[in-house]
Amino acid sequence: MAEQTAAATGSQPTPEQIQAQQQQWLRVQYQKANKHMAEKGVLPGKVILKESRYLVPFVAVWKMEDASPHRRRYWVLSGDLPTDIVAESVAKNARDAVHHFSMLWQLKAEKLLRSGDQTQVKLAQLMVSRAEALMKMHGDKRLWGEMPSKLS
Repeated sequence: MAEQTAAATGSQPTPEQIQAQQQQWLRVQYQKANKHMAEKGVLPGKVILKESRYLVPFVAVWKMEDASPHRRRYWVLSGDLPTDIVAESVAKNARDAVHHFSMLWQLKAEKLLRSGDQTQVKLAQLMVSRAEALMKMHGDKRLWGEMPSKLS
């Protein structure tokens, strides 16, 4: 949005415009995550912000609590990839959740590829490409606040 306006006027977007665009992207991803939870029969509750991670405009890894009396927690993935949900117990942090989704999608894609259905094959190809991107993200320590160790 801000980039489109800036491109039309020939100017660069301001930091405020960039921040507003990022906040809008996060709102959309949050709505997608809530909708996906509801579609899976989980009543969305609150977001655990300190454990959620975002790489705008690619992926949001939400740690969310349901609104049931049990207060179950989930990892919900949204962004430029299929939205998905898993129980909190599969990963101790957002980085491990990304790894879990990557592995899970590779397994799901393998089953879809074997189906021979062209619609399913296209979905499988998307899942494989996004799983590979997630695996790269998982391996990049800089994205997770870890600096590579210096070689002596």
